Amino acid sequence: MVHSSAALPPLDTLETFARAARLGSFTAAAEESGVTHGAVSRQVSRLERWMGVKLFAREARGVTLTPEGMRFLTRTEEALALLGNTWERWTPKPTKAVVRLSVTPSVASLWLFSRLAKLEGRDIHVEIALEHRLADFAEGTDLAIRCGKGPWAGVRGLQLWQEKLFPVASPALAEKLSGRSDAAALFELPLIHDSNIETWRRWLAVENIGYIPRGQDRRFEDYNIVLDACAQGAGLALARRPLADAHIESGRLVAVSDRTIDHHVAFHLIRANEALRGPAAEFARRFLKEAGRDEETIATFISLGRGKG
Repeated sequence: MVHSSAALPPLDTLETFARAARLGSFTAAAEESGVTHGAVSRQVSRLERWMGVKLFAREARGVTLTPEGMRFLTRTEEALALLGNTWERWTPKPTKAVVRLSVTPSVASLWLFSRLAKLEGRDIHVEIALEHRLADFAEGTDLAIRCGKGPWAGVRGLQLWQEKLFPVASPALAEKLSGRSDAAALFELPLIHDSNIETWRRWLAVENIGYIPRGQDRRFEDYNIVLDACAQGAGLALARRPLADAHIESGRLVAVSDRTIDHHVAFHLIRANEALRGPAAEFARRFLKEAGRDEETIATFISLGRGKG
């Protein structure tokens, strides 16, 4: 046999391979593991790429091991038995199911972390990947949170909330406005934004001010940094509820205008095309309920049907 690198094969793929071989079915292996059929298929394909050979022959009623697969299964079972004995000797068995969530740093710090213990409960542990790149569900990610217009090809997404945008400032900077809330007055101060300048452009355009970033303005990649800079008096920012709620409720930020606009993009909870099962389905249910979505919409998102936007 050959494989694509000198590294060890991914251990999670070995367990999936052995389970599918024992049951003779990707579907049965998925049900036993509490994951989707597609997740099992992707794990096996990942191992086959590493090995450089086909381990299974895919058939209409299930799968059968190839000669290479039969030889590799013997080694896999020996390795898993050895690892199992070592693991049981030195490490307590995990008591919680693992759900892998890919999320942007801003949503994690401004919304998720304060709710994480409630969402996990006593039966789920969430492995969090903080990243901006598109989530790779083939690498074991169960769910992802991303911002955009949607829909996206190859995945299913559900909008979490519709954001209302309005200008905020630190209390000290707000005093400099002396009660003025018109766009011209706000435009005299530095503006802070993330990589998307369209929000300020749209808010200012209502009062016929064209916006091109100036030298005094500041740009940060993550929205949580935008809010921190604003709270410390570096300039004005546009509040995005519910992400800015904690800063406003604590008094670190105050509104300097009552005029709001709808955000032209939104955060979505995203999954692979296969229906969610097991811990991933339960976590999605809790997450979406916390985000204010109704039971029918949640059930549709978790099942094979496309969720409501």
